[in-house]
Amino acid sequence: MSKMKIGVLASGRGSNLQAVMDQIADCKLDAEIVVVLSDKENSFALKRAQGKGITGITVLKNAFTSQIEFETALVENLKKYGTELVVLAGFMRVLSSYFIQQFPNRIINIHPSLLPSFPGLHAQKQALEYGVKFSGCTVHFVNEEVDGGPIISQALVSVIEGDTEESLADRILVEEHRLLPEAIQNFILGKIEIQGRKTVIRKGGK
Repeated sequence: MSKMKIGVLASGRGSNLQAVMDQIADCKLDAEIVVVLSDKENSFALKRAQGKGITGITVLKNAFTSQIEFETALVENLKKYGTELVVLAGFMRVLSSYFIQQFPNRIINIHPSLLPSFPGLHAQKQALEYGVKFSGCTVHFVNEEVDGGPIISQALVSVIEGDTEESLADRILVEEHRLLPEAIQNFILGKIEIQGRKTVIRKGGK
């Protein structure tokens, strides 16, 4: 089976990128990361990619006069390398309809909460301030609604007495590293079927 070409967008440390790269190296993911794009100069995600011989490119938002110009540059780089699936792995920018329409139902995101609860930034802080007993993470398709696309999979993480935003985030991250590669592999195998707002993970596939 040919490997699916993945383009990754990341803004920060790139630990989810690393989890995907590790699964590929262990032959547990039928994918090839063809390019990593970051909106942050010298982000560690780019260093991780380049350390594995993967093309890493910085695309700075303030280098462009508009959101569309910025996203056009992202799209051009993704398509240049033949990207078939876009993975947002800690990409801290909201993407417009223009970008989403370039890869319909082919953009997935990992978010550190049990959506639809606590979308947007600082999800762990939101969860702690609300006083929930459980949090977690969600892999979902990206649509025009911020963190509102059809949910692919979720993992539950208990909130412990005395948790800080950082301690909760660390435990959620462990689940993110498991959940994201699993969702990508299910996508590659054709097991994910979108039915309106819901997804169904089929036992079969392609």
